[in-house]
Order: sequence, then structure tokens, then C-alpha cells
Amino acid sequence: MPDALTTTPRLSCYTTNLVHYLAAEDLAVPHRFAEVTRLAVRTDLPAGELAFSHHARIDTTPDGRELAYRGAADWGTARELLLAELAASGRVLAAANTERLGWAPGYGRAAAPHWILVCGQRDGSWEVADHFAALTPHGEQEPFLGRLDDAELALALAPPAEPGPGTAWRDVMALGSATAVPAGDRYRWLVRTGGGSESARDPHPGAADDGRWLLEPAAVLSHVLAALLADPSAIARHADDLWAAARHYAYRNEVLVADGLLDPGPAAAETAAWQEVPRILRIAAMSAARGRPRPGLVEEAFTELIAAVEKSAVDESAVEKSAVEKSGTAAPVRGRP
Repeated sequence: MPDALTTTPRLSCYTTNLVHYLAAEDLAVPHRFAEVTRLAVRTDLPAGELAFSHHARIDTTPDGRELAYRGAADWGTARELLLAELAASGRVLAAANTERLGWAPGYGRAAAPHWILVCGQRDGSWEVADHFAALTPHGEQEPFLGRLDDAELALALAPPAEPGPGTAWRDVMALGSATAVPAGDRYRWLVRTGGGSESARDPHPGAADDGRWLLEPAAVLSHVLAALLADPSAIARHADDLWAAARHYAYRNEVLVADGLLDPGPAAAETAAWQEVPRILRIAAMSAARGRPRPGLVEEAFTELIAAVEKSAVDESAVEKSAVEKSGTAAPVRGRP
């Protein structure tokens, strides 16, 4: 397996391949991702509904181009547009379906959106890479690099018939800020656009919407905890969101400790507390499905995480100064999605 498949940060199934896609243009992207990681939660949605932003945008180029979704209703159209994007960019970040990925632990049994990289096409087959690696509820997933024929790629990119809970908001916020998403029954991939406002002009219901967001870490976690306690069914819907946040923060803390911006002891305690939350949420979700909610268990895990986060606070101005010194450009915006 090429070194590039093993050096990508172990993030979520979206952000792992997003970072790898962008790092082909800018080797500093993995480090910048750590610097702009923060969990934000939207507060103006209907009761029981949560939307998260896991990081500020890292895909914006110096000339203002950003990634945006594209879609097609049929494979023939999608195929031609994917080839066009390959010709233009050399690679395509595409939305796949875990149930149709032969290397995924959920193959044949668990449908969920999953980003992969289409890296080339020749002799009737497509080169595909998936840098995501994790122990999932369905087993261990390892990075993949291989070739798929037309039919296999069409099947891999076919959208799930029944997207899982919380999927719509994850797709909208996958790039860090709200981005218009094609209809759920379409093949989807991402392309560079001419500017950040293009996605907001899309008239369909997935179009960008600023909304109201919490950004202060303790306030975010307190808001999420209150929502989960008020509606135990929300625990199962959002366990994956908190699992992704735990992965992001583990990487963030590792990088910031190495940069001298976080104290190693409190940072390690925060990372451990983050890792515990998704584990507890899965236990609580299974218990709630049996009719035995365990709110005390959830509250204890979040209370410990909030305390750890407050002890491991980072000087955001120091992070921004470090980013400027490394890149020689303006610091990334860590604020609102």
C-alpha cells in the first residue's frame, strides 16, 4: 500500500478523504485542518433536531474558489461529468454508499453515505482510493486502493435508498459551512466552483442557510447534552456525529500539542473524554432501543468531557498566529460556519 494511504490523518469517512483530496494541492492542509477543527451546533432547528459543523472551511483557494456538490439523475450523465472533472482536476471526491463498497465492513448490510476518491480512468476501469480507516460497528475498515469497472463504480456511487438518520444535515455541513446538496436520489460528487456564493444560489431545499450557531465548546456540549436528554431517540441519530467529533479532536489535540499550543496532560485527558462519549452513546442507544433509557450515563460522560475541555483550553489567538507564521497568509477563520 502506498505511503500516502497510511499517512492521512484518521478522521471521519468524509473528512479523511476531503483532507487527502485537498492535500494533493497543498501539503499543509492536514495541519490546517487541525487548526480549524471545532465543534459548532445549530440552535434554531425544530426541537430534537441537531446540525453540526466540525471545522471551518479548508477548501477555499486564495482566488476564492470552493468545493460544491454536483449531481446527476442517471449513471450515463454522471459518468460523462465525472470524466470531465477528472480531466479538469485529476481526481474527483465522490459520494459513495458503504453497502456497495466491497472493502467496507458494511458491504451488503449497512447503507450509509461515504466519500471516496476517483483518481483516474483507463481501459474501461476506474482507479479508486478510500483513505478512511477505523473500527466501525460492522468491523475494521482499512484504506483501499484499487480499480472498479463501470458497473462496479456505478453501483458504488448509487445513493442509499434510505439515508440514515442525521444524514441530510451531515451532507449539507460536510465542508464546514452550509452547502447546497443535490436531491437524495442522485449521484453526487464535488467540483471546484468560481466562488463561495455559488452553492447559496441553488434554489432547492438543501441550499445554504446561515442559521444560529453556538461555537463556545462548553456551551456547545451543554446544548447537545440537553437535546439528547430531552429526546432519547436523538442519541442513536447523533452518535455518529459525536464519534466524528471525537476523531477530529484527537487529531487536533495531537497537532496542537506538537506545536506547543496545548499542555500535553490536559490535552490527553480531553482526548480520552472525547473518546468515551461515542462509546457511551452507543451503549445508551442500544439500551433505549430496549426501552431502558440511561440518561444518567450520558450526562456523566458529557459532564466529564465539558470539564476536560475547559481544563484543556487553547489560546485561539496563538493558534491563528501560528497558522499565519507557517503559511505566510491570513489565518483561517475559526468562527461561525
